[in-house]
Amino acid sequence: MREGYVLAVLLVMAAVTFLTRALPFLLFDRGAEPPRVILYLGRALPPAVMAMLVVYCLRGTSFAAPEGWAPQALAVAAVVALHKWKQNTLLSIFGGTVLYMVLVQVVFV
Repeated sequence: MREGYVLAVLLVMAAVTFLTRALPFLLFDRGAEPPRVILYLGRALPPAVMAMLVVYCLRGTSFAAPEGWAPQALAVAAVVALHKWKQNTLLSIFGGTVLYMVLVQVVFV
């Protein structure tokens, strides 16, 4: 690749990144209330994204043998229990991931 092409790509990426960071501050006045649709999206999108990630992660689960579904089921149950107990998303995800990896690599070999 030529240096000019690489430089142009880097400049476009930098401009797009800057605009995505600066656009909310340019569009919305700091003292005014954000539009209702933005407030709704701020409430609705995080749970929707988490649900979509759960479906994506569990899409290839095989129910033919316990080794195919038990680690996933136990990890999901651990995530739900941790989140109900501590209400910390990062702890829930990390705990479920660690449990899943231990189950897959040690228990259900």
